[in-house]
Amino acid sequence: MSGRVLIVNADDFGRSPGVNGGVIRGHEEGIVTSATMLVRWPAAEDAAAYSRRSSLSVGLHVDLGEWEYRDGEWHALYELPAEQTPDAIAAEIGRQLERFERLTGRSPTHLDSHQHVHHSGPVRRELRRLGERLDVPVRDITPGIIHSGAFHGQDGAGAPLPDAITVEALVRTIETLPAGITELGCHPATEIDHDSPYARERLQEVATLCDPRVRAAIDRCGVSL
Repeated sequence: MSGRVLIVNADDFGRSPGVNGGVIRGHEEGIVTSATMLVRWPAAEDAAAYSRRSSLSVGLHVDLGEWEYRDGEWHALYELPAEQTPDAIAAEIGRQLERFERLTGRSPTHLDSHQHVHHSGPVRRELRRLGERLDVPVRDITPGIIHSGAFHGQDGAGAPLPDAITVEALVRTIETLPAGITELGCHPATEIDHDSPYARERLQEVATLCDPRVRAAIDRCGVSL
């Protein structure tokens, strides 16, 4: 593929009303083209309802835990299933897929995981298998799609990186996109209404994603959303 195609995927859809608001605003007023949904969280039903009446592409954001970096190491805020065996992990992913299909009335358009837990081990094997069965892309596994985490307001240890989620930074990312298909991750929200190590950054993200200078850069660079 000689052209440049950009998928802007918002993670955590369904986590809270504020996150839902950010994803929806990013889609309707900005450059968000897809989202992946957390089906275990309180706002999942509202997220699914929106997906049924909109053009937003919605996949499954497999949720097996969340970790926070403090005092020089990662600490689990929650983790599941309780028994970390391949069979138990596969069963939990199956339950989340079943809930997704029940809420939305269809299969997910793509697959990824909260805090990228599918990068190794039995979670990776299970999501690869599931993606093949559903015939949908899996982040960082399906060939031909590059995933970019450049638009993220923290580094790998949770330290703030506010300059990474400015309009100027996003425009530079657009200007330097490689040929082919790139998925750019984002985490927008319109209010901080849930506990998360990544919170205030979400407000800056939604403002950046909806800034007209970003859309102008996409048009100027001939990038297809």
